[in-house]
Amino acid sequence: MPIKPRQAALDEIERVTLEHYESNAESFWLGTRDHDVSQNIAAFLQALPQDTALDILDFGCGPGRDLHTFKALGHRPTGLDGSKAFCQMAHQYSGCPILHKQFLSLELEENHFDGIFANASLFHVPSQELPRVLGQLHAALRPGGILFSSNPRGSAEGWQGQRYGHYMELETIRAYLHQSGFEIIDHYYRPSGMPREQQPWLAIVSQRQNAKL
Repeated sequence: MPIKPRQAALDEIERVTLEHYESNAESFWLGTRDHDVSQNIAAFLQALPQDTALDILDFGCGPGRDLHTFKALGHRPTGLDGSKAFCQMAHQYSGCPILHKQFLSLELEENHFDGIFANASLFHVPSQELPRVLGQLHAALRPGGILFSSNPRGSAEGWQGQRYGHYMELETIRAYLHQSGFEIIDHYYRPSGMPREQQPWLAIVSQRQNAKL
């Protein structure tokens, strides 16, 4: 069993990880702005009501690449990020409302979003805090709402340089989601068309059940 970090350690995990993104905000934007995540966006939106504008939370929105896409498609996206630099960049790039909130101290309006898009973000949440964070995302969704997550897969937790990560395989993530009131309705590995050992990313589409299980 992994040793659970105390509160001071959790604060340190979040602080150091966010400082890494603050210090590398511009290079991160230049390195990710042209990433093709159309498969993820399509999988997310296909699970939601069609031909209507949706209230979407981009959880860990970074500099705003996907917010811009959702807005261009006619939806009402809101960004959320713990990095102040990313929040400023995201608002400037997308023109969308942005919530400057850290993942371990969320306060979200309940029953407010049709879907939550968590692309390459939830893996930064330490394992002991993940049920609580997923519970908050569950509460922020409307009944039947959709949570999309895409994270690097594996079976390790800890530091990689100045970033903390919790890497999970499908069955582990399924257990966390089930505990928090979500049911997986689709999953796939990325990049597509490659052997599994060359697919480091696991994408999951899950649906909020009416009550936590």
